[in-house]
Amino acid sequence: MRKTAPIPLEGRRVLITGAARGIGAGTARRLYERGARVALAGLEPELLEQLAGECGDAPWFECDVADCAQVELAVAGAVERLGGLDVAIANAGVGSQLPLIGGDPAIFESTIAVNVLGVYYTLRAAGPHIAHPRGYALAIASLAAALHLPVIGAYNASKAAVEALGNTLRTELYGSGARTGVAYFGFIDTDMVSRGLQTRAAEQIPRRRRAVTNPVPLACAIDAIERGVQRRSKRVTAPGWVAAVLPLRMLLQPLADFAGRSNLEETLATAREEHAPLTTVQPDAR
Repeated sequence: MRKTAPIPLEGRRVLITGAARGIGAGTARRLYERGARVALAGLEPELLEQLAGECGDAPWFECDVADCAQVELAVAGAVERLGGLDVAIANAGVGSQLPLIGGDPAIFESTIAVNVLGVYYTLRAAGPHIAHPRGYALAIASLAAALHLPVIGAYNASKAAVEALGNTLRTELYGSGARTGVAYFGFIDTDMVSRGLQTRAAEQIPRRRRAVTNPVPLACAIDAIERGVQRRSKRVTAPGWVAAVLPLRMLLQPLADFAGRSNLEETLATAREEHAPLTTVQPDAR
C-alpha cells in the first residue's frame, strides 16, 4: 500500500473539539508549537480562553458537541477565522462506569450523545472543508473500541461507533485526496481517566488488571497525535503496545472476558449502588 508523505505542521489549520483540557488542550499546545494554526471548541470558556492565549490568540468557541447546531457554528467560525481547514480532530468525549443491567440509562444516553453524535456532527460539519489533498480528519476512539471490559458498556459501545464512523469517512473522503484516521488510546493520564478511576468500583479491580489500567503520561498520546497528523495516519495508537493488540482483537477478547470475571459480582454491585457521574459535567446537568 502506498504510504502518504508527511505534511509539515507549519501553517496547517486545525480544529480541535474537547480542547479545554486533557488530550485536546495538550494537542492544541503541541501543534501550535510546531507552527500550526489552531481553533478550539469545548465546554469550559475560562479554560478555552486561557488556552487560546497560549496558542497565539487562537479562535475558540464554547460548544456542546451533542448539539448539531452548535457544532456547525463552531466549524463555520473556525473556517472563517482560519481561512479554511486542513485538519479536524474530533476529540470531545466523556466516560463513566455503567453496568448494563441496573445502571442509569441517562448515563448511556449522554455517553452516546457526546461520544458518538458529537463525533458525527464534527466530522459531518468539518468534512467538506477538509476534503482536499492536504486534508485530514482524526476521530479519537479508544482501545475500548476493540477490547470490551465489563462495567464500561456505554463507553465501549460509543468508542466502537467512533471507530466505525472514522472507517466509513475514510472511504467516503478518499476521492478528494483527504485522509481519515482513528486514534486508539489505552489509559492516558488525563482528568477524564483519573475521575473515571476514582470510584469505589474501580478500586475493586484486581491488581493483575491494574497493569493495563494504570495511566501513561499524557505526552504519549500527544506524541502519537502529532505523528498521526503529520503523516495523515490511518491508525494512531498509544501506548506502543496498543498497535499490537488491534490485529489480535478477536483472539484477545476471550482473554479480556476471562480476566473481567474476577471479583465481578462485587464490582457490579458497587457500581450499581454508587451511580458515578460522567467524567465531564454536561450542559443539561449544570
